[in-house]
Amino acid sequence: MSAARGLLRPARQETYEKVFGTVYVGLMTNVLLALSCAPLLAALALVRDPLLSWPFFAVLSAVCAPALAGAFRCFALLDDGSTAVLRAFWSGYRRAATRALAAWLAGAVAVSVLAVDAVVVAGASWGAALVPFFATGAALVVAVTVAVLVVVAESPRRVRELVRPCLYLVARRWYLTAPTLAVLALAVAVVLLKPVLGLLLALAPLLYVVWATMRYVVRPLLTES
Repeated sequence: MSAARGLLRPARQETYEKVFGTVYVGLMTNVLLALSCAPLLAALALVRDPLLSWPFFAVLSAVCAPALAGAFRCFALLDDGSTAVLRAFWSGYRRAATRALAAWLAGAVAVSVLAVDAVVVAGASWGAALVPFFATGAALVVAVTVAVLVVVAESPRRVRELVRPCLYLVARRWYLTAPTLAVLALAVAVVLLKPVLGLLLALAPLLYVVWATMRYVVRPLLTES
């Protein structure tokens, strides 16, 4: 009887505040991400076939870099109990903007080169054997870029000194990196296929999973800073 009463007992006020605070941070982060990435979203909505203009979109996607740094900063402070999402987002955006852009553009160039090479060699009789190599290389570049963004959102470290240790950590903990990339791909797919649902509801939770997992992967770099 006492166990049943314990189950029916209302949750503490702190629990409700934490739940509502988390929901608020998630919704506001979605809004801020949408506003920060508005140029890219508008271009995607206007262009019928973005793949035909992929160099333009590869460059324009750089607006996502400081926005992600801002979102990651919001998630970090949420773990510390803060719901000051506007201040946290702007702080992460402003402090990491230059470094985040550098990491993102370098990653975009590397992925573009690997993709072009994969398309070129795929036409050869032996090219199919090299496609997995290019795909793995592109996945590593994306993982390292995300890892760098996670670090620069919380520390003043330079991108140049983070690339090699991030590559080592994401490769060493590939069993965490692989599902993280799958969640990231899901987030991108949801936004592209269902923009309203993705931007308003699904984006922040999926990015939080990406951030939390990658933050665990690169934790040694955060404890050093």
